[in-house]
Amino acid sequence: MKSADEMEKYHEENLRLKGQIEAQTGKTVEQLYAERSKRVRDVIELRVPDRVPFLALIDAQHHYGLPNSASYYDPLFLKRTMRKVTMDLEPDVSEAGFPTCGAAMTMLDVKNCVWPGGPVPDSYEYQFIEGEYMKADEYDMFLNDPSGFMIRCYLPRVYGALMPLAKLPPLDNLLMGFEALTPLFASPEFLEMARRLADAGKKVQEFYQIVGDAQGEFAQLGFPPFASFAPGGVGGAPFDTITSFLRGMKGSMLDMYRQPDRLIRACEVIIERRIAKSIPADTTHRDYPHKIAMPLWRGDPNFMSDAQFKRFYWPGLKKSLQTHVELGYVPVPFFESKFGKRLECMLELPKGKILASVDAEDIVVAKEILGGHTSLLVRCPNSARVWSINKLESFLKDAIDKSGKGGGLMLAVLIPNNAKLEDIQTMMKSVKEYGRY
Repeated sequence: MKSADEMEKYHEENLRLKGQIEAQTGKTVEQLYAERSKRVRDVIELRVPDRVPFLALIDAQHHYGLPNSASYYDPLFLKRTMRKVTMDLEPDVSEAGFPTCGAAMTMLDVKNCVWPGGPVPDSYEYQFIEGEYMKADEYDMFLNDPSGFMIRCYLPRVYGALMPLAKLPPLDNLLMGFEALTPLFASPEFLEMARRLADAGKKVQEFYQIVGDAQGEFAQLGFPPFASFAPGGVGGAPFDTITSFLRGMKGSMLDMYRQPDRLIRACEVIIERRIAKSIPADTTHRDYPHKIAMPLWRGDPNFMSDAQFKRFYWPGLKKSLQTHVELGYVPVPFFESKFGKRLECMLELPKGKILASVDAEDIVVAKEILGGHTSLLVRCPNSARVWSINKLESFLKDAIDKSGKGGGLMLAVLIPNNAKLEDIQTMMKSVKEYGRY
């Protein structure tokens, strides 16, 4: 872990960069922050901004030498690199990365993923490992006692360090006699579990002391955040939770045919419990209304038919989106793959309250369906990583021509791996100028 001196040096660097930005632009960082924030809010709320706003996505490992493992083991290196990315590309909204404490994950013996610097080399990508962490015959257990199921079944299966929890009896009716259970906690395996939990807790505390308020530090340089996974929100589609974290893809797909009513009820229970613990957005915060990222992955046409989407997926997702809006957030659902006409579902939700992220293939149809109702964040295709910088510039200008009329458009720019920094900067300036209204 980094010393206090290194952290102090980082904050001093931030102050120097702040002075440089203000000297170069002739504006305060507060003015720049307000301009960028307004540009994005205008898009979301269906007003015409001064120009199309941009989010820049770049392979920091390839362009800046940042190993993927830094997100798990070197958060200060991650912060410095993401700050440089933001300074170099000057997007309208910034990303500070998504750090997670790899040391704690190792101590807890996480089973449902591998991560760079841990089970796989530094340069590898994070990989989720699906499994049937809830068995086909355990729906009733989950529905009758979700917390009990999580403690006694799910956690021991996903975290090797928590396997002793499987020995706990049901606790929901334990109104007296808890003292009879205490010898269990004195056993060697429970004592070892407690030790590993305490050690993991210390590592997480140290890790997040270094992470600090990374996005707030970017704000000191005039860059507002893009979106985050706000703890006050209600998450994404509950079907995604079941299909990835509980039943796995195979199990959930079979459940759609073998026990559809239990599957639907489980989705309802998940969203109901999330809503019950949700928190309204802070209307006094500088970034109000806060944008909440909402990855979606099982609702696209590659995984289910239109009829299945309407029955199993959309009801929970719609309730999540509606609740976020009612709480004062701006949900940013990421519609993976080509969604096409299925995007019509968004017309059931409030106008000018959501930023829908769509695949490049959906540019024209998405504008036809949602224009004047829901703003769009159009993503470059993954193949853009191997494009020339000229091809990327042509694509972005074409996207502006096709779906930028009247506002309601934001672009997520995927930077090619073979592009030079100076060429990227020139291209970004050109496209920003082209996107003026």
